[in-house]
Amino acid sequence: MKQPKRVLISGASIAGPALAYWLNHYGFEVTVVERAPALRLGGYSVDIRGAAISVLEKMGILDQVRSLDTQMTGVYFVNDKGKVKGKISEASIGNQHGMDIEIMREDLSTILFDLTKDKVTYIWGDSITSLDESMTGVEVHFINSKPDTFDLIIGADGIHSNVRTLKFGDEDQFKRTLGCHISIFEFENYLNLDHSQMLYTVPGKTVGMYSANDKSEAKGMFVFQSEPLQYDRYNTEEQKNLIKNAFEELKGWETPNLLKKLIHASDFYFDEVCQIHMPTWSDGRIALVGDAAYCPSPLSGQGTSLALVGAYVLAGELKAANGDYNRSFKCYEKEMRNFVEKNQKIGLLSAGGLVEKSNFKILLRNTMLRFPILMNAMFKMITRMIVKAAKEIELKEY
Repeated sequence: MKQPKRVLISGASIAGPALAYWLNHYGFEVTVVERAPALRLGGYSVDIRGAAISVLEKMGILDQVRSLDTQMTGVYFVNDKGKVKGKISEASIGNQHGMDIEIMREDLSTILFDLTKDKVTYIWGDSITSLDESMTGVEVHFINSKPDTFDLIIGADGIHSNVRTLKFGDEDQFKRTLGCHISIFEFENYLNLDHSQMLYTVPGKTVGMYSANDKSEAKGMFVFQSEPLQYDRYNTEEQKNLIKNAFEELKGWETPNLLKKLIHASDFYFDEVCQIHMPTWSDGRIALVGDAAYCPSPLSGQGTSLALVGAYVLAGELKAANGDYNRSFKCYEKEMRNFVEKNQKIGLLSAGGLVEKSNFKILLRNTMLRFPILMNAMFKMITRMIVKAAKEIELKEY
């Protein structure tokens, strides 16, 4: 079996450019296709910890990434009048200062793109429409570009992966909803938050705001419990109306102001909080990496680390198999499966902690926040779980 050389990656966020870097490093000819017309800027903060830190170090960008750490100091829980009812530190929620990194998604995405833009072909504003696999390769048809043939296709295109749908079928068979939806959007830091986050919770809903880009901007956040909603993923006005309908009767804290900011926000994210569980991440010459294969949920803080480690392992196994892509995909799954499962369990815990279901639970949390000994014991246990999951893989040297 000849060594596959031409690889097409769908998706240019985190997993895609990271995989492109490693494949190019090992001598593959790499093309990345991205539906967006340019690199997607904006978005929320992401965490990098454990084995993913080692991957950044191997890529030679650890210091650059660390220099853009958000330097968040903690989370403040407020009541409807804005009075602080309790605080937890960043360390309490698994972010160990000096070890883990929290960075804005657009900063990490830009670093990875800059690392690969001169060595990898990027096709912007286009998407795959069909995949026709044969004994010699995969013929790919696009919305705009001419058809082309590649040796391998990798879907690194997120929770709603186009490649996954084309090859494996509708996403509903792989999606596990966690019972809520989340929106994050950008505006001016009018509360002058200083590397901190504020959260206001009522049963079934959370409203948040945190400083970004070294205090110059802020991110707003709406999270609410809901059954799966039907909406157009490319219609932001429809999505904003869903949020407005869910929160317009809530008058506490900054909710009315944040709803006004939401209307005019151009940097806007909305999605169901869910996980992706698949029995296999490959079929023939086509494989998946990152959220497309094993999203742990946007609330988990583990998705970026899984994407970076997954890209490293997948590229390494393709190099090691010397042309036998079937064997390389099986080895990739064997290396990653336990790591993925442990981190997805963290995602389940995270979703349950951000939206409280009753006033009693909110009162209990606020009461515990006034007793540091109780909180420290609980958060030490949570931190140990996160740290253990983040290191639940021993990286090979490829």
